[in-house]
Amino acid sequence: MTNADDRILEFLRNEGNGELVANPAVIAVNIGFSPHTVRERVGPLRSCELIEYHDGSRGLYRITDTGRDYLDGRLDDDAIADLEAILDGH
Repeated sequence: MTNADDRILEFLRNEGNGELVANPAVIAVNIGFSPHTVRERVGPLRSCELIEYHDGSRGLYRITDTGRDYLDGRLDDDAIADLEAILDGH
């Protein structure tokens, strides 16, 4: 997991204020990474089922249950190792 990955997940969860649905450009503006970086990371995050399309035709993403579990520390070591193997491969 990269710092950008964590920030994307945290932004979409929007803890305490209701989860967000957003495209990579909106995410980028709000987390301080370039749109290019965010676009590069949403594919791997989708592959790991940490985020999913809310509306694929408009490029809108939302966090998944797995993404929330990751942020809350509810994934076991094996699950985290599997996620990192996928994310490091991208």
